[in-house]
Amino acid sequence: MTLQKRIEDTVNSRGNVSRNIPRSDMIRKSVDRGEAVVSACGCLSTWTPPESTGRSPKDTLIVKRASSQDTIDWTSPNNIPVDEETFNMVFEDALERLAEVPELFTTDRLVGADPAYALPVHTISDMALPALFTDNMFRPWNSEITEKTCFRDRHFTLLVLPYHKLDPEKYKGRLRIDPRLGHTSTMMVGMDLDRSIGIVYGSAYGGSVKKLIFTVMNYILPQEGILPLHCSANEGDNGRSALLLGLSGTGKTTLSADASRALLGDDEHGWGDNGIANFENGCYAKLIDLNAVKEPEIYNACFHKDDWLDHGSITENTMMYPDGHFDLFDNRLTPNSRGSYPLRYLSNIKEASVAGHPSTILFLTADANGVIPPVSKLNKAQAMFWFLMGYTSKLAGTETGITEPVTVFSRFFGEPFMPRNPDVYASMLGERLEKHDTEVYLVNTGWSGGPYGVGSRMDLPLTRIMVNAALSGELRDISCHEDPVFRVMVPDSCPGLQDNSILNPVNTWYDKEAYRARAIKLAAEFRAHFDKAYGNKGISEEIAGECPRG
Repeated sequence: MTLQKRIEDTVNSRGNVSRNIPRSDMIRKSVDRGEAVVSACGCLSTWTPPESTGRSPKDTLIVKRASSQDTIDWTSPNNIPVDEETFNMVFEDALERLAEVPELFTTDRLVGADPAYALPVHTISDMALPALFTDNMFRPWNSEITEKTCFRDRHFTLLVLPYHKLDPEKYKGRLRIDPRLGHTSTMMVGMDLDRSIGIVYGSAYGGSVKKLIFTVMNYILPQEGILPLHCSANEGDNGRSALLLGLSGTGKTTLSADASRALLGDDEHGWGDNGIANFENGCYAKLIDLNAVKEPEIYNACFHKDDWLDHGSITENTMMYPDGHFDLFDNRLTPNSRGSYPLRYLSNIKEASVAGHPSTILFLTADANGVIPPVSKLNKAQAMFWFLMGYTSKLAGTETGITEPVTVFSRFFGEPFMPRNPDVYASMLGERLEKHDTEVYLVNTGWSGGPYGVGSRMDLPLTRIMVNAALSGELRDISCHEDPVFRVMVPDSCPGLQDNSILNPVNTWYDKEAYRARAIKLAAEFRAHFDKAYGNKGISEEIAGECPRG
């Protein structure tokens, strides 16, 4: 008997199952059951335990078996294997819990706006809020599509038990020791890619559901000729579509939510023969320090006033006062507060969530060193190099004052969710860039005039001017010069920019020698990481030759 059949039998044996109930019923049940509270504006607000304020990468596991192990890059620290026996034990625990809870909630949704490769996803949970989350984030069920998609015989089933915990004694020696608990972890976000089963056990973070499905798509799509990308996508009135790739904190969601361009989606897309297609039907945006003036699209999507039964946006771990109003600048709960909302809550979307082949791709980096140009052009080899590196910075201990930025390399700007061997994704990108003559730009949304603590963050309106120039095609024929350290081509001017001197980062530094030293230091980090990550991966000399001069 398959695992799916056992799940179906468990659900069918229950008398109290809410199957694909109306959205308003999901909202009402979430409130009535105490899973969320209604805010002053009508959105739902929920707060999770400390271990569930973000993803738990070390508890995110993939079943490793001989028949498929060569398709996954197990050298990546993000692809953590679990044996089939342990996964089956967690599966049995999940079934047992689902058989004894008072009520079950199931949803049937699709992931993927292109009918050719939409993945049917069946979600079962003991809570109403995950059902509402899937209603926000995934696409409505369509029986015609499920008959046509290449995955018509490969439906994916997801079990979600956010607040149940695994018995640490039972899993001793099988799951990791969690130093926060002092014993074996009680959480697993697990994927059996061969049997199309996922389990979220012990994590109440909505992103665990979203990113598990994203990882599944990133694994199954390349074998169907589709390049999956961790990116946002939008389209201008002229029909020119664009992709924006970037890690958390680089501005991917903010820059793509532009009222002048129709949004396809803010996080997950596939690039196939038909062009670009969004995976999702919603957004899961960071809310910390969200500015209603600078980022009105995201703010209004989460906090527009409406009857609470018609609203359904979900805020996670956002500071809310007893009167139901929020303080988005209070990070005492977590700096990773989130908002989940349907795409239709934005003012300018492309409802079909599909577009032609992208005219422009932007790689976003938040360089806290202050040495990467604010915008630069990349040729094909450079694009593949920066795609492999996925560079950005994160700040450690910013609450204590000035600190050194921490360099982060996450290949394809989403390494934790890209399980296949790296050459698969890189070669697919290169082929598409060449075939469709797509322009690629590197955009630094980080620091200028010095590193974090000395310089200042790039002003969002200035970044938007440069982004708009790239997306409109105005930068295509602008004369450029090569950055002496990072090799990228820096435009000599940018339409709409009053002060073109800021295009060269050295011009914004008071201490030019300090700039040079900082750039050389970062370049050396690039070289060290490239050699370690790709030294034996067969990356071509053409791509390797684009590494910064350290």
